[in-house]
Order: sequence, then C-alpha cells, then structure tokens
Amino acid sequence: MSDLYMTLASFAQTWGLLLFFFGFLGVIAYAYWPSKKKKKEFEDAAQIPLKED
Repeated sequence: MSDLYMTLASFAQTWGLLLFFFGFLGVIAYAYWPSKKKKKEFEDAAQIPLKED
C-alpha cells in the first residue's frame, strides 16, 4: 500500500508543479499580451480602490 501511495504522491507532485508553472506562465502572458495594453483594462482596475463613492 505504501508503494502505491509513494508512486501517486510523486506523480501528483511532479505534474502538479508543472501544471502550476504553466498556469503561471499563462497568467503572465495574458497580462502582458499587446492587445490587453491597448484596452487599458488593468489601469482601470488598479484605480478602483482609489475611487471615492
């Protein structure tokens, strides 16, 4: 039973790391995509806490 557990744990750790790594790269690519800079979405979102209601 412990061999199966160790095999599954090792598999999950390796592929989980790769999943999060590529997910992180995807988020970075999304944020710095040239068409996103033109729309000024992130500048507008950054100003939300500074707006007074």
